[in-house]
Amino acid sequence: MLKKEVILEGLDCANCAAKMEKEISGLEGVEFAAVDFVSKKLTLEISPKVNRSELNEKIEGIVKKIEPDVKVIFEENNSKTKINENNEEEEEGVNKKEIIRLVVGGAIFAVGIIFNFQNWLELTLFIISYIIVGGEVVLRAIKGIARGQVFSEHFLMSIATIGAFFVGEYPEGVAVMLFYLVGELFQDIAVGHSRKSISALMDIRPDYANLKVGDEIRKVSPEEVNIGDIIIVKPGEKVPLDGKVIEGNSMVDTAALTGESVPRELGPGDDALSGFINKNGVLTIEVTKDFGDSTVSKILDLVQNASSRKAPTEKFITKFARFYTPIVVFGALALAIIPPLVIPGATFSTWIYRALVFLVISCPCALVISIPLGFFGGIGGASKRGILVKGSNYLDALNNVETVVFDKTGTLTKGIFEVVDVNPQADFTDEELIEYAAFAESHSSHPIALSILKAYNKDVDITKIEDYEEIAGHGIRAKVGGKEILVGNSKLMNKENIKYQEVETLGTIVHVAVDKKYAGNIVISDAVKEDSADAIKGLKALGVRNTVMLTGDSKAVGEKIATQLGIDKVYTELLPADKVEKIEALDAKKSHKGKIVFVGDGINDAPVLVRADIGMAMGGLGSDAAIEAADIVIMTDEPSKIVTAIKVAKRTRKIVMQNIVFALGVKAIFLALGAVGVATMWEAVFADVGVAIIAILNAMRVMNTKSI
Repeated sequence: MLKKEVILEGLDCANCAAKMEKEISGLEGVEFAAVDFVSKKLTLEISPKVNRSELNEKIEGIVKKIEPDVKVIFEENNSKTKINENNEEEEEGVNKKEIIRLVVGGAIFAVGIIFNFQNWLELTLFIISYIIVGGEVVLRAIKGIARGQVFSEHFLMSIATIGAFFVGEYPEGVAVMLFYLVGELFQDIAVGHSRKSISALMDIRPDYANLKVGDEIRKVSPEEVNIGDIIIVKPGEKVPLDGKVIEGNSMVDTAALTGESVPRELGPGDDALSGFINKNGVLTIEVTKDFGDSTVSKILDLVQNASSRKAPTEKFITKFARFYTPIVVFGALALAIIPPLVIPGATFSTWIYRALVFLVISCPCALVISIPLGFFGGIGGASKRGILVKGSNYLDALNNVETVVFDKTGTLTKGIFEVVDVNPQADFTDEELIEYAAFAESHSSHPIALSILKAYNKDVDITKIEDYEEIAGHGIRAKVGGKEILVGNSKLMNKENIKYQEVETLGTIVHVAVDKKYAGNIVISDAVKEDSADAIKGLKALGVRNTVMLTGDSKAVGEKIATQLGIDKVYTELLPADKVEKIEALDAKKSHKGKIVFVGDGINDAPVLVRADIGMAMGGLGSDAAIEAADIVIMTDEPSKIVTAIKVAKRTRKIVMQNIVFALGVKAIFLALGAVGVATMWEAVFADVGVAIIAILNAMRVMNTKSI
């Protein structure tokens, strides 16, 4: 299956976006199509066998039929940056035109209202004002009817306002169109502001790279840099591509990728990921990935395409709008015709006016725009906290989490061995014991040896090592400064007939002997992450019923960690295939709406991540496997971010539901008031345009995740 993206420049009608999506989805060779009104993008999954040029023609034909003014840009021929600039310029141009029309049309309307002119002159002024303000709306309605797109917001407004002229309500006819235009302007500004705010959250795309060619440095596009090239990153610049630092030391700001406010230090040998911002030193980096495969490129792709996977609420609203508008139009027609025929003394002019009010109120813009905007903002807000959500369907699903299943190593624990305890005998100190062990282990690359060397934290003078022997399955014998050092497990102590101290612990025990005399032991363990316990507490506080841990470790290790963290259930000594079976068993027990989240490190947990309702990869920073397999990627190693993700999801749904209840509630009240003649055109404009603006502004609150 091939993925394809199309930019719909100038798309400003949410209803039209839904119609385009429906028609394009039905094209032969199109497996999946989603039009995102907020980012003005069409995302497609197409069959490799389909004729691309024919498909492009059909897509352009559908778009032009529904919205002739929309420019269709097939992205393979354009840079994303250029498209974004075009969209911004186009929005500013449209806003200027609307403001000019409003000012001129509004001034003529005000003259007609303030001064008492003769009837014919007053009517002329109102018609001129109406043409300036609403001419384009009427024109678009006519074009829509000609293309078979009858039930659009332009059609509703045109019928309502022209109808007002026919029943003698000239000022109201112009006023409705005037306020509709004001509302549209505010709506465009609000949606444009949201787009820019969400783009700003992910403003991590580098503009250039300083490529070192011989002794000179050339400023080039990141796409032009190849693997193995050397780039220079100066203070204040973004790291443009993934690579390894070969020279220089500096602090880097990783907030754009991880949400972490504390800078981290980079030096020779460290990985530098695209999207980091260099704070002070100059870094020389050898590029290890092309721009298309770099961390920043993958993250941008994830966030920008997240809106193509829609939440059930969004899908419902799209369908609702499709049926709602025609029903309201026929309802208004019935309201205009039936009462004058059956109610004694009722006049057509009164009931036509009420029907026109009914039409103005009915427009479903508030819902169709604010709900996708809410989810889009939720995804943007989550990304600001270092949580990448691959679709609003996954964000919505987080509201129904019943069970969270954790892999142990690398998720709840650090996945790296550390010295957790040093137990010297009476004649030795902690420092001496670690030093002897470090000298003996200095030639080994085993994780246990590395943890001892890390605890020693000094350079080992290898000239002091006179002899070295690795005893398979037992440990190491080394001669250091004339002394024989034995470092290993209990088998080594027994083999050399050294009496040693038994220790009851869940870690790995390394015994040390000096000249056949027992010196003590060092306990090495995979340390639990600092915020793992807080994450479990936080999940329970949010109403998650079950927390489960899966591990390949022994029963004793697994149960101790589960008890320490407050996890409800633990399954130990599991192979990767066993983990999938456990997920399936848990899945069979969940409620109808309940969801199971699996949290793993993404490297060896791909099968389980895919099998769970929501797969969450921990520590996705630079992990390709995590970004590919998971539905949600947590860019840091903090389990507490799972709690943050659920909080963002709950807040997003709360704001989306507020908009649905508010918009439908206000419309229902005003439709009833309009039908009985209490609401006039003025109230109708508030019920349409006012509600849309309020709902959009409310949706924009989702992006603020600082307090979560």
